[in-house]
Amino acid sequence: SSSQTITGNFASVIHGLNANHLTDQVIQRSKRMILDTLGVGLLGTSTEVCHKVKQYSKIYSSDISSTIWGHSDFRLPPLYAAFVNGVAVHSMDFDDTWHPATHPSGAVLPAVIALAEALPQEKKISGLDLLLAFNVGIEVQGRLLHFSSEARNIPKRY
Repeated sequence: SSSQTITGNFASVIHGLNANHLTDQVIQRSKRMILDTLGVGLLGTSTEVCHKVKQYSKIYSSDISSTIWGHSDFRLPPLYAAFVNGVAVHSMDFDDTWHPATHPSGAVLPAVIALAEALPQEKKISGLDLLLAFNVGIEVQGRLLHFSSEARNIPKRY
């Protein structure tokens, strides 16, 4: 068989990840990253930019919905809930960072939580599944960052 493309290999690795790959250390670090991201996200709900995206997103309310952090009475479709919560996380720039500069948890956690909340009752996922999804998202972002020649030059540009 011919050699696999980089994209194909990347997809195979990501598809092959499962809960058995979550070591105790990975689980503990993930929980810390999640707690930190929820903390800065809740703090960020008070920012002006977060208020603006909440107002904008109100026109997209629907039956399938996810929570806007810090506002239990305000729900949006998963796409917009992830958007608003992601803005909240990053609005004060306290969310976790890798080098070169990128913010892994702020991009991943709001999407994972919004999707998990929107699943029908019979398809709800476990906490371990949520941790796996979070780590797959972090892994995807880390590998894309590693492949990116543009990301490599960010520190030199500023």
